[in-house]
Amino acid sequence: MIDFNVPPYVGTEMKYVEEAVAKNHKICGDGPFTHQCNEWLEKKTGTAKALLTTSCTHATELAALLSDIKEGDEIIMPSYTFVSTADAFVLRGAVPVFVDIRPDTMNIDEEKIEAAITEKTKAIVPVHYAGVSCEMDKIMDLAERFHLVVIEDAAQGIMSTYKGKALGTIGDFGCFSFHETKNYSMGEGGALLIRDAANVERAEIIREKGTNRAKFFRGQIDKYTWVDAGSSYLPGDINAAYLMAQLDKADEIFEDRMRSWNLYYELLKPLEDKGRIKLPTIPSGCEHNAHMFYIKAKDLEERTALIRFLKENEIQAVFHYIPLHSAPAGVRFGRFHGEDVYTTKESERLTRLPLFYGLKEEQVRYISEKVTEFYR
Repeated sequence: MIDFNVPPYVGTEMKYVEEAVAKNHKICGDGPFTHQCNEWLEKKTGTAKALLTTSCTHATELAALLSDIKEGDEIIMPSYTFVSTADAFVLRGAVPVFVDIRPDTMNIDEEKIEAAITEKTKAIVPVHYAGVSCEMDKIMDLAERFHLVVIEDAAQGIMSTYKGKALGTIGDFGCFSFHETKNYSMGEGGALLIRDAANVERAEIIREKGTNRAKFFRGQIDKYTWVDAGSSYLPGDINAAYLMAQLDKADEIFEDRMRSWNLYYELLKPLEDKGRIKLPTIPSGCEHNAHMFYIKAKDLEERTALIRFLKENEIQAVFHYIPLHSAPAGVRFGRFHGEDVYTTKESERLTRLPLFYGLKEEQVRYISEKVTEFYR
């Protein structure tokens, strides 16, 4: 069986973990490897500050706290996303307002955001699906005109850019994921990117259980204490050590995944040319990270048959999100603004093919052959 995903492993992870345990004697949060990861992210993206977190979910919760999201505030986002995008704001008592997506990128339709804005709107949360950027110029213009916070859900977007800017650095805050299904992994984990230096100190305080402990360890104060409401968003340094091994090989992992992505595209393009499937669209100005390779079947029935056929041929292919507005909690906590033209229809067509670091060329060719055989 060709698995849908194999967590990335470069071979030096356990060496770094052993260093954290046996040499550094530091396995709790904000140890040497955590600082190395933060510095790597800052250098790579150009953000003012990066803070490793226990998950992308927690990074988004931290962004919600920093944005002072309160009960009754409305947060505009796509319905085609993971539950964490909404959960972070529902926990604050806010209302997710879902708008339709674009069928080409599966990203929020930037032309439908303005109509969803009310006097209660506090933030826009664009989700960069498959590591392909939303139209951030339009979104940032809306945010400026209506005085809204922008929190980028860049869970899938590390190493991707929009017009030369790293995803996660364009809005007020950006959120990365290092879950085992992502391009770089620490098992469970994430990071908050902070664009404006003025927000860094409060972010450190909230992340450290509401204390000014970070300033204490930098020698800026002689003791630390409780100064704000907060929680614990620090991953253990063992996890950070595991991640750092992969960040050291970030370009190698990127290039390996991109080779597989490009080969899929080349081999399956004839099917698209015949009108049998739809391949991913990468708009001008967007550089993606080969986070996933998906194809779109004609409809739900055809997709179900395709996934079953691939499974029979030892290939694990999967579909993705059930739109949040159709889920029980989505109905309870949020609402869909406007008409659902593409969100449900396009989500029912999409099939994700295996893509991971170390996927072999012959495996990509075999998978593509079987997809072609299905349509033949």
